[in-house]
Amino acid sequence: MKSLAVLCVLGTLLIPVANPQESPRTPLRKGVSVQMAVASHVVEMRAADESDATVVAVTADGKVYAGTELTQPRTLSNLNAETVYVKADSRAPFQIVLSVLDALHGKSVVLLAASPANVDKAKPVPPYGIKVVIPR
Repeated sequence: MKSLAVLCVLGTLLIPVANPQESPRTPLRKGVSVQMAVASHVVEMRAADESDATVVAVTADGKVYAGTELTQPRTLSNLNAETVYVKADSRAPFQIVLSVLDALHGKSVVLLAASPANVDKAKPVPPYGIKVVIPR
């Protein structure tokens, strides 16, 4: 009976170790965290997680960040990137988001959003978005 108990304890300790490990994930980029709006017609935007991607974030309180640096919307026209990824908090003032998009005229802009399929998942997922071209 004692050997059966030892076998059960060892089994519960070894089973999690024997499970295949998940594939390695790329480290998350440093940036400003926002609660993005959920959109149903989005596609995966892995390029937004690249180290050289230009990401502009608008927080719920209306602050604008280029990468991790606090900035003003009007200065975004000076960005050198051809494609700019914009992630806005779903509670951000709409006027601030419009001023960010206005400052990015002439650039390829990707509006990042949360995919409904990924909202309930606890693990990090790649960004999703909708590409928008803002004419000059």
